[in-house]
Amino acid sequence: MKHIVKIITLLMVIATVWVGLLQTSTIPRSHTWLLPIYCVVSLGCYGLLMVGVGLMQFPTCPQEALLLQQDIIEAKGYLKQKGIDVSVS
Repeated sequence: MKHIVKIITLLMVIATVWVGLLQTSTIPRSHTWLLPIYCVVSLGCYGLLMVGVGLMQFPTCPQEALLLQQDIIEAKGYLKQKGIDVSVS
C-alpha cells in the first residue's frame, strides 16, 4: 500500500508542475503540451535501459546447471522405469 501512495503522490506532483507550466507560460505552450509525451518516451527508454543492463549483468550459475542436468537424468530414469520412452530421436 505504501508503494501505491508514493506513485500517486509522484503523479500528482508531476501533474501539478505540468499545469503550473501551462498557466505561467514560462515554457512556450506548444512545448508544454508535449511534456507528457516526452515523459512517457523517457520512461520507456529508461525501462529498456534497465532491461538491457539487467541482461548484461545476468549471472551464470554453473552449479545450478549441473544440478539441473542431474535432475533431468534422474527424471529420465524414473520415466524409463515406468515404461515411458523419452529418448531423443
